[in-house]
Amino acid sequence: MWRPWAKSTVKIHDTSSSPFSFPTFKDIQNLCTEDHPSSHIKKCSSIFHRVRVANTFLRSLALSLPEPKPGPGPENNASPTPNKTTAPPLQQQPSITIPGTDKRIVVYYTSLRVVRSTFEDCKIVLSILRGFRVLVDERDLSMDSSFLNELNQIFSNGGGCGQKLTLPRVFIGGRYMGGAEETRQLNESGELKKIIEGLPVADSGVCEVCCGYRFILCGQCNGSHKLYIEKAGFKSCTACNENGLIRCPSCAV
Repeated sequence: MWRPWAKSTVKIHDTSSSPFSFPTFKDIQNLCTEDHPSSHIKKCSSIFHRVRVANTFLRSLALSLPEPKPGPGPENNASPTPNKTTAPPLQQQPSITIPGTDKRIVVYYTSLRVVRSTFEDCKIVLSILRGFRVLVDERDLSMDSSFLNELNQIFSNGGGCGQKLTLPRVFIGGRYMGGAEETRQLNESGELKKIIEGLPVADSGVCEVCCGYRFILCGQCNGSHKLYIEKAGFKSCTACNENGLIRCPSCAV
């Protein structure tokens, strides 16, 4: 049934002199020997030894030399740049005041979301001040552009005309306190509570007339900011702002 075993006619080469057991790898030993002669290995070892010696010498030389002292150049004389997020102390704030606001807080802000960072700063400052339950005169520049002229006039009279006006701007008791960063720092340190102490307490709840918007439609022009006069035509209403709004008489401070 099974075929008898027959003697193979394939000749097996003698590989006793080679460390490789397969005849197909018989030339690898010769190739390795040609690529890496002993003289070449000794030469490479000598080069690496010189490199190590040179690196050791340079490292020891660098450690032994004294460190150079800073010279009188303009880079070393320049004062360090102050951190932009660090607000100046309260004593260093410019002397800017608003007459007639000794018993309340005045905040110039915007309710527009055009610039997200400005809107978030205004929102945070209003939230902090409203939490003290005191009278806060909120002046929204997006609702009435006259607030912007008013703010520019305040800073120009107080000697701060050279600085860029950003929102919000906080005045407590008629005195300028700063912006969002200064208000946050005063609140975290507890100084804001001490400054606000003594101010009149605000009524709780939302104004039923304006629903907390601080403005209502003008009764003369019905919010159109235009009035028709016989023999003269249409003229601008002088009782309201450019948006046809007036400040709420019920919640106005």
